[in-house]
Amino acid sequence: MRVLHVITGLGVGGAEQQLRLLLRHLPMRCDVLTLTNPGPVADGLRADGVRVVHLGMRGNRDLGALPRLARFVRRGGYDLVHTHLYRACLYGRIAARLAGVGAVVATEHSLGDGEIEGRPLSAGVRRLYLAGERLGSATVAVSDTVAARLAAWGVPAGRVHVVPNGIEAARFRFDAGVRRATRARTGLPERAFVVGGVGRLVPGKRFDALVRAVAALPGAHLLLAGDGPERAALRALAAELGAQHRIHLVGERDPLGEDGGRAPGIPQLLAAMDVFVSASREEAFGLAVVEALAAGLPVLHVTCPAVDDLPAAQAPGARRIGTGDEELLAALRGHMEAGASRLPVPPVVRHYDVARSAERLLDVYRLALHGAGTAPLRTAARAAGEPEPGSGAAADAVPAPARPAAAGRPPHALAGRAPGRPGNGPRPGSGSAPGPRPGPDTGPPRPGGGPARPGNG
Repeated sequence: MRVLHVITGLGVGGAEQQLRLLLRHLPMRCDVLTLTNPGPVADGLRADGVRVVHLGMRGNRDLGALPRLARFVRRGGYDLVHTHLYRACLYGRIAARLAGVGAVVATEHSLGDGEIEGRPLSAGVRRLYLAGERLGSATVAVSDTVAARLAAWGVPAGRVHVVPNGIEAARFRFDAGVRRATRARTGLPERAFVVGGVGRLVPGKRFDALVRAVAALPGAHLLLAGDGPERAALRALAAELGAQHRIHLVGERDPLGEDGGRAPGIPQLLAAMDVFVSASREEAFGLAVVEALAAGLPVLHVTCPAVDDLPAAQAPGARRIGTGDEELLAALRGHMEAGASRLPVPPVVRHYDVARSAERLLDVYRLALHGAGTAPLRTAARAAGEPEPGSGAAADAVPAPARPAAAGRPPHALAGRAPGRPGNGPRPGSGSAPGPRPGPDTGPPRPGGGPARPGNG
């Protein structure tokens, strides 16, 4: 069983990091091809033993990339192609079909009501998306909210399957010693009240609302992890409000905290915070909120499908607020007056365990392979002739196709399968795909044309 993951870019972002986590829990060997920008996540994947290939795509309209991608898929002999993010989904589905691969899965990581990957939707983008979607075997939505949006677009419900994003919760477990050390390294007073946020510094994240709210709370500090085009504007706003010494923009940080201690990663920064805020008006999932809850933080959010799609009892530490500055300020003042305290890790965190997400994705793979008439899904261990837990004669049969998850309803339960295991050992021959010499990286796609820019999942 050979699987190729095609993604638009591998800079720091939610979709990119989610791919890395999933590969650690999928029980077969996978290769990754990035159309552009083999950034920090590419380095992390290689460190995990995953083969990463850079296609060197020059832009959204680099049509020459399509035959190069199709040749790469054909020569690789892949049984299944899995695409991620808009440009990769469009080019990857076409290339897989040209290469004769019948099992094609795509994950929709970042679809909002009026945006896709942080950019405005248009009728042309929607038509192109739907035309490409028909070339696939199945479309994965990262939340029930995204599944409902796809259904509203006209994607048949039977083609949509909900596979939520997942986290490794143990990474975010609160540690008082880590809190003290991180505050010292970040320049935060040990006893200060610290508001936190994580994400790309783009207008849609509304980090300016956090700057204004914290500036109005004497003694409070704001800790923001992420980078993007709004960085200079946020610094200027902090200076205008006389709060520049209390606003800490620390830039991109390792989402897994695995950089060898060179700088505190996201798990360590969450330990240094007292309350987490997600002020975005639109989200496809809300991974940062789930990570903050795993760290025991109280959370204020405007929208977060990961929480909003579940019963309130699953995330008692999360409070939904409106978009008004006064409501955010009042909520933060209440937390500040109550004093810092850590909360028990809520049930929602266990619900989004990444191993569980990997099992659900395997269900979708089985369905896609069944529909393509492809040989059964086999793990790397079985492909090498090694025994695996729970194996037997029946294990060679293709299971009955999984029931698609209808929009607005949680996906079906999984049972009776051995847990996923890392299987991404080093592969020989990693390098660039065949074709012309790669041009300059342009970053992930801007649907509908124009300069490409990095996006979040």
